[in-house]
Amino acid sequence: MSVSLEGKCAAITGSASGIGLETARLLLQAGAKVALVDRNETRLNELVEELGDGAHAVVTDLLDRESVAGMMPQILEKLGRLDIFHANAGAYNGGDLAEGDPDEWDLVLNLNVNAAFRSVHAVLPHMIERGSGDIMMTSSIAGITPVLWEPIYTASKHAVQAFVHTVRRQMIRHGIRVGAVLPGPVVTALLDDWPKAKMEEALAAGSLMQPIEVAECVAFMLTRPAGVTVRDLVVLPTSVDL
Repeated sequence: MSVSLEGKCAAITGSASGIGLETARLLLQAGAKVALVDRNETRLNELVEELGDGAHAVVTDLLDRESVAGMMPQILEKLGRLDIFHANAGAYNGGDLAEGDPDEWDLVLNLNVNAAFRSVHAVLPHMIERGSGDIMMTSSIAGITPVLWEPIYTASKHAVQAFVHTVRRQMIRHGIRVGAVLPGPVVTALLDDWPKAKMEEALAAGSLMQPIEVAECVAFMLTRPAGVTVRDLVVLPTSVDL
């Protein structure tokens, strides 16, 4: 049985595009109020205008400590409370390690790991005080299946999985659920650096998903009864052999 999201208050990082935006759309359609958290103020303002009264912009640079510290006060100012937090923002890096750029790795590791963990830490006191809440994280199939051509990205998502599995157990006594959605390849801005030929080949072969397909999985996880936690939900294009 599905639980209604009507009247719920949610915040989603990296919600200016991709999985975050599609999840925001679904939650709004389900009757929730949503804080779109992203550093792109212009884009957020456009989206709030497009999405309507239930959508609110929370401009936050997740790589800036002071900005993250100001995230939760903004969320509470605009929503009044927080029931759902989706740590979705991330960065991607692939290729041969020996040919890689450690400066690019720093961005991936800082955003996928440090910033994600810091943002969750920022919202937990409110949820703990209320004795309820859902923490969702966008992980990856790379978090459980090492992907040969993604050593840094794979390492970052393994860290996310370890975080989800441990924090979930810590939060049980507070009535807070913690889970992760683990998609395979998705057509998002993370793949902008893919060669055009590779992208076209993957689309033709059916080995890429659309963001909405992942967002629907997030909505499924959030609508399970309170006594049920979907800790890890893996969603793959059918033709992906991983």
